[in-house]
Amino acid sequence: MTNTEDVLFRLAETLASRRGGDPEKSYTARLFARGPDSILKKIGEESAELIMAAKDGERGAIVCESADLIYHLWALLAFYGIGAGEVLGELRRREGTSGLEEKKSRAAR
Repeated sequence: MTNTEDVLFRLAETLASRRGGDPEKSYTARLFARGPDSILKKIGEESAELIMAAKDGERGAIVCESADLIYHLWALLAFYGIGAGEVLGELRRREGTSGLEEKKSRAAR
């Protein structure tokens, strides 16, 4: 496992451990307690912030907003009990496959 995967797995494990946690003590537990709409709203906000940072070409802001977006995406996955291994496995499955071919195969499903 690469260091990048290790960080993503640790993040996923930490987020999963916050399910059922005290919303007064954990931002993630608070997100979970508010339900998927709250998490989806944050994903939308962070996506918009990333878009704006990228349009402005602000490297530091792009990095920070990307991390925020990944965090909230991973929180959504944890909310639904989807582990990092499932997503990373899907990315591995697609590795080396033309994006056009991969999209075509999804349309056929």
